[in-house]
Amino acid sequence: MSSTKTFFGHPRGLATLFFTEMWERFSYYGMRAILVLFMVAAIEKGGLGIDDKQATAIYGLYTMFVYLLALPGGWLADRFFGLQKSVWYGGIIIALGHFSMALPMTEFFFIGLILIVIGTGLLKPNISSIVGGLYPEDQPTKRDAGFSVFYMGINIGAFISPLIVGTLGENVNWHLGFGIAGFGMLIGLIQYKATQKYLGDVGAVPEGYDAKDEKQLKFRSKVKIGITIFLVALVVLVLLTTLGYININAYYIASISKYILASVLILFFLAIFLFGKLNSDEKKKVGALAILLIFSAIFWSGFEQAGSSLNLFASRYADRYIFGYEMAASVLQSANPMFIIILSPVFGWLWVKLASKNLNPNTPIKFAFGLILLGLGFAVMIIASFIVVEHTKASYGWLLLTYMLHTAGELFLSPVGLSATTKLAPKRLVGQMMGAWFMSVAFGNLIAGLVAGEFDEKAIEANPSLLPDIFTFITLFTVGAGLILLIFSPLIRKLTGNVK
Repeated sequence: MSSTKTFFGHPRGLATLFFTEMWERFSYYGMRAILVLFMVAAIEKGGLGIDDKQATAIYGLYTMFVYLLALPGGWLADRFFGLQKSVWYGGIIIALGHFSMALPMTEFFFIGLILIVIGTGLLKPNISSIVGGLYPEDQPTKRDAGFSVFYMGINIGAFISPLIVGTLGENVNWHLGFGIAGFGMLIGLIQYKATQKYLGDVGAVPEGYDAKDEKQLKFRSKVKIGITIFLVALVVLVLLTTLGYININAYYIASISKYILASVLILFFLAIFLFGKLNSDEKKKVGALAILLIFSAIFWSGFEQAGSSLNLFASRYADRYIFGYEMAASVLQSANPMFIIILSPVFGWLWVKLASKNLNPNTPIKFAFGLILLGLGFAVMIIASFIVVEHTKASYGWLLLTYMLHTAGELFLSPVGLSATTKLAPKRLVGQMMGAWFMSVAFGNLIAGLVAGEFDEKAIEANPSLLPDIFTFITLFTVGAGLILLIFSPLIRKLTGNVK
């Protein structure tokens, strides 16, 4: 059992997880805020001097794998490490990744990215599972409240990190920024280990683990060997690539990956329909979920422009002076978590109020509004782009308005999508369906990186009208997707049955 001490009326272990996740998100979002800017910065300015297409493709691949590795990360925790050790090992690997990026060598930059992806895959899904495990099954309301507190930690970390990491990274030294991100993760690890006792036995060992079982011991030995071979192979690949022995085109890999990932999702749902032994009601619900995942991927392909194309816009075309001081472009990455903190209580109140009057919109309608708000955010960027075309910089206020609309769209779609996935999935397939949800998010992140590659600085300098043209296309695509979903929402709602 966990400790009897409390944290604002919740199990004391929630504080342990709150601060661990807060500092992990500090490290992740701080590094993410300067990632693309560092890659495209000229070598003489301390950057890598990579062109926009390659840099944003690397960004897309990186964020894609962050979500994809949550699947094996959860499996390893369930079968091998246990939840608590997975969080600990994941945090260590993340910290090593950031400190690797703090070294001014290209090889260590890419090794660092790989380490952060692996560490995040271990930590992110499993720390949330421990939060749920702190509460008895008969306290679902308190568990939901606990997750609300936990998510506040996420957004506090995401809010403060670009202010610190971004400012130091852009204005002092890129590698100092990466190092500060790692220092944040280190603080999280220290407090996690110091207060881990409050977690009790929640997720301490894998379910059904028996240290005397020979089959389990052999299995664990094979997993250790497999992990070691995998990590060594990755390091060798990175070294051979950076030394010039292997030529890897990130944009080409990302372009191929989108077809592979889309094919995997399609085959997954085909297998579920053909071999999942679904009854009629389950087939309808799984079909509805498959449709929603398509629109989820579209949403994230736009929303995740924040760290790439919108970040580049802030750096190159935005007037960022405030009270006579020019803030770093990456500081604007704090806007999304800031608006999450401000708007979350508003949306929480709104859903309760509408539900009390039986007016709460159903899941497809919420998805549709999320996409439309996303599109309206890009419509704001069309206006900002026309200002840039007039050979002047656009106020950072346009970006803030865009981020506010995008955040509102996120609150319509993201928590609703997670909830709908658990409700629409057959009980025996909830884990697999959550995997499919993460795959849709990963797919959206990959597409976001590819789309951002179209914001090529040289092409825009030669033809400035490209800037509003690209934002116009994204606006029409996302708003159009939202309107299509809105039109067909009654049909999708029929498929969802008793799930609203």
